[in-house]
Amino acid sequence: MNLFRNERHPRGAVLAMALMLALALGACSKTADSGAAGAAGVDGQPVIGGTLVYLDQQAHNNLYPPAGGFYPNGGILNQITDKLTYQNPATLEIEPWIAESWTVNADATEYTFKLREGVSFSDGTPLDATAVAKNYDTFGKGNKALKLSVSEVINNYERSEVLDARTVRFHFRKPSPGFLQGTSVIGSGLVSPATLDLPFEALGDATRIIGSGPFVVASETLGKEVNLTVRKDYRWGPVRLAQQGRARLDAIKIIVTPEDSVRIGGLLAGQAGFIRQIQAYDEKRVQERQFPIYASSTRGVNDSLAFRPDNPLVADLRVRQALLHATDARAVVQTLFSSNYPQAKGVIVSTAAGFVDLSDKLRHDPARAKQLLDDAGWKPGADGLRVKDGQTLVLATYESPNYLQNKEVLQLVAQQWAQVGVKLNVLSGDLGSRTIDSLDPQKTPLIPAMVGRADPDVIKSNYHPSNRNLLLQKGGLSQKVKSFEDDRLNALFDAIAQEPDAAKRLALTKDVQHHLVDQAYVIPLFEEPQVFAGAPWVRGVAFEAVGRPSFYGTWLAPH
Repeated sequence: MNLFRNERHPRGAVLAMALMLALALGACSKTADSGAAGAAGVDGQPVIGGTLVYLDQQAHNNLYPPAGGFYPNGGILNQITDKLTYQNPATLEIEPWIAESWTVNADATEYTFKLREGVSFSDGTPLDATAVAKNYDTFGKGNKALKLSVSEVINNYERSEVLDARTVRFHFRKPSPGFLQGTSVIGSGLVSPATLDLPFEALGDATRIIGSGPFVVASETLGKEVNLTVRKDYRWGPVRLAQQGRARLDAIKIIVTPEDSVRIGGLLAGQAGFIRQIQAYDEKRVQERQFPIYASSTRGVNDSLAFRPDNPLVADLRVRQALLHATDARAVVQTLFSSNYPQAKGVIVSTAAGFVDLSDKLRHDPARAKQLLDDAGWKPGADGLRVKDGQTLVLATYESPNYLQNKEVLQLVAQQWAQVGVKLNVLSGDLGSRTIDSLDPQKTPLIPAMVGRADPDVIKSNYHPSNRNLLLQKGGLSQKVKSFEDDRLNALFDAIAQEPDAAKRLALTKDVQHHLVDQAYVIPLFEEPQVFAGAPWVRGVAFEAVGRPSFYGTWLAPH
């Protein structure tokens, strides 16, 4: 078996990367072995010690907590920071962590948290009410001078109030019912006041991030490797976890390893204990060797395509509806993915709060698609492509390297749309052009969309003009005087963010999902998990509610 087979890249380049990785891992594997063998490990009891070698596909780019949505960022932040609250990944209930208790007023405009005693950041600074207040004042209002953005999980934030050393209250201009869950997410990881005094560009340096978590950053080779070491005096895990003391591992070595074949080869050879980003077509190879696959749900907006109605080619609802019905999501899943990737039944994943099954509205129906295009005035030309007023219906989008097999997904969708006379060009482009063009609806009339968060606010985060704004309401960079804006959609988003009654909030969440599909703003494709693989001797890996690994309870069995 050739561990370094990969048809998409020159063999020489892959082998060179494999050799470099082998040199790096050779020194690490002995650490893991000796750490495991030097402890008891009797009757399956957890072992203390050892270094876990973790291979990530991508390097982190910034560790300002609200930037933690990028999985390489979150994978580090989840080990070095704690949160005020803990969202139980099984029940999705909010449980105590750094906050031992809290109260919320009737209209969800005031939240008061009582903090645990004795918690400190790794630089010795106390994690007290003043520190928590500074974190949330920064996350809730941003800091323009330091280029620190407002967190997308916090709505209507007004101010903090320190009541005493262990009690902090937060005030909101309007109801903010999603805030409690927002205190549990990766983007709300607590960092020291000194960290928050640094500008955004400085927070790409992992060694400058001071958290209160079970691990600390010991060293970093930028873009290549991050080394974490255990914090031996840590004793404040989530309150309802049996484990409260130090993490079981001594260290974690995170090595950036872009090539799929090299990551899998390192895992199967015993040189690494855990890897992120297993392509669906590689799952069988890993499982045949009895290495477990972890497919953790992101519980948010499904992997979808989102239209920009400011572009005249997709401004007509009938055109968007036609492309929705020309898309065969089932074929995408069956052709490219495994059972870990369920076909989307709606806008958000089926396990998410407020999910509504919209399968009937998402049916693959090429005949209906053709009729809708005819009705919209787009008639087949001599080459089969649709033409109207001398213009051909040709669309373009950029592949997203952050989504699994996104290029292949878009190419398959392009084949499906070609059957009804629409051409879709799938572009690569460099990072600069891709970023700029994706903000201009005239250049990019549709875009891949997906975001994870286990709260109804996740839909707003993806599509509201003040958040990610993937529909590019108000024109984006197009410089149009009059531009697309859906007042009803935005009113629903605002209502979800402000409705304190849980039942009414979920009803609004269902309304907004219907609206997104009825207007064919989005084409849901599949539920995208985060897929990891581990060695059989790596035990106790856990995941937070949207799929980032937690190595707090992880240990290395003798092997």
